[in-house]
Amino acid sequence: MDILSRLGHYLDRPGFPWKKLIIGFQITQYIFEGFLSLRQYKILQRKRPPQTLEGEIKQETFDKSQAYGRAKAQFGFVSGLFSQAQNFATIYYDLLPRLWDLTGIWLFRYFPKGFTGEIVHTLIFFFTYNLITTIINLPVSYYSTFVLEEKFGFNKSTVKLWVTDLLKGQALGIALGAPLLSAFLAIIQKTGNSFFYYLFLFGITVQLFAITIYPIAILPLFNKLSPLEEGALKTGVEGLAKRLNFPLNNLFVIDGSKRSAHSNAYFYGLPWKKHIVIYDTLIEKSETEEVVAVLSHELGHWSLSHTTKLFGIAQFHMFYIFALFSVFIDNRSLYQSFGFYEEFPIIIGFILFSEALAPMDMVVKLLMNLLSRKFEFEADEFAVRLGYSTELAKSLIKLQIQNLSTMDADWIYASYHFSHPILPERLGALAWSSKEKKADPAISDNKRSSVATGREL
Repeated sequence: MDILSRLGHYLDRPGFPWKKLIIGFQITQYIFEGFLSLRQYKILQRKRPPQTLEGEIKQETFDKSQAYGRAKAQFGFVSGLFSQAQNFATIYYDLLPRLWDLTGIWLFRYFPKGFTGEIVHTLIFFFTYNLITTIINLPVSYYSTFVLEEKFGFNKSTVKLWVTDLLKGQALGIALGAPLLSAFLAIIQKTGNSFFYYLFLFGITVQLFAITIYPIAILPLFNKLSPLEEGALKTGVEGLAKRLNFPLNNLFVIDGSKRSAHSNAYFYGLPWKKHIVIYDTLIEKSETEEVVAVLSHELGHWSLSHTTKLFGIAQFHMFYIFALFSVFIDNRSLYQSFGFYEEFPIIIGFILFSEALAPMDMVVKLLMNLLSRKFEFEADEFAVRLGYSTELAKSLIKLQIQNLSTMDADWIYASYHFSHPILPERLGALAWSSKEKKADPAISDNKRSSVATGREL
C-alpha cells in the first residue's frame, strides 16, 4: 500500500505531458503492429503451400486461403487506421470532457432530481459513448460481415439478423452493464485506498456468475442449443468423457451455421458440472471419429489443467490491473492533460489509465500467446496419447480447409498475434505423414523441422 501511494505521488506531476505520451504509445503500437502485418502480408503472397502441407491441401484451396488472408489483412489495415483516427480525434479534440459535460447537462435538465451523483452521470456518459462508437463503427461491421465474409462463402447471416444482434447486444449491455458499472464505482467510492482488494473479489464473483448464467440466459438470445441426438457421435463423446473422468452434464449442438460457415467445439461450466458444445458445421463436415478427436484435444486442456492455469493467470492479471489503477485514480495531472480540471470522474481515470497501460498490455499479449500455443501443443500430444493422432491430424486439415485458416505465417507476427500454432507446426508435432503423400528424400531432417515450425533456418 505504501509503495503504491508513493508511486502515485511521484507520477502526479503538474504539467506532465500525459496526452503526448499516450498518443505516442498509440502511434508506436499502430506502427509496430502495421510492421508485423506487412511481414505477414508478404507470406500471404506466396504461391505454394508449406512443404508440410504439400499433398494435403489442393493448390486451389491454398490459393483461396491466401486470398482470404490478404483480404482480411487489407481490411485490417483500413479498419485499424479508422480506429486509430477515432482514438486520435477523441484525445486531440478533448471529446471525452466535452461528452462528460454534455451528459451532465442532460442529467440536470431531463432526469428527476433523485437521479444525481457520479454513478448516474457515469452510466449516462458510458452508454452514450458506447452508442456513438457503435454507430460510427457500423460500416466496418457491415463490410466485414456482408462483403468480406460473404465473398468467401462464410457469411450465413441476414441484414435483419445482423441488426437484431446489434439491438440485443445494446440492450444486454445496458441490462448487465448498468448494475456492474454501478457496483464498480460504488466499491471504489466506499472502500478508500484499499478498493482494489474489493474490486478483485467482486471481479471473481462476476466471473463465476457469468459462467453460470451465460448458457442459461445469454447464449439462447443469439443461438439455439439442442441436445446431441443419440448415435455414434454421442456414444463416442460420452465414452471419452467417462474415460477421462470429465464431469459431463450436457452435450449440445449449436446452430453456428445460422451466422457463419466456420466450425468449432468447446466446453464450459463450473468445475463439477461441464457442458460440451459442438458446432453443427463441424458435425456436418467431419467424420464421427474426427469430431471425437477434436474433443479429445479440448478435454486435454481440462485434463492438463490448462483452463485452471489460465483462469489463475487471469485473476492475477485482474488484481495487478486494479492495484495499478489505485496509483492513477487520483492523478490530477493525468486528468488535467485531457481537459478535466474541475471534475475527476472515476470512469475517466480508468479509461485514461488503460491507455497509459498499453505498452504493458502488448507484452502481456505476447506472453499469453506464447503460453497458449504451448498449451495447444500439449493438448495435441494428449490426444495422441489417447490414440487419436491420425483422426486429429485429419480433422485439423479439414478444419483448415473449411475455415480457410492461415496456412503459413511470419514467425514474429505469429508470436505476437496467434494463440494457436499454425497447421504445419501442429502436423509436424504430430509427426503426420499422409499415405497419399510422397516422401521427398532430398528434404533433410533439418529442413523438415524448419518447415514444421514455420521458421526458415
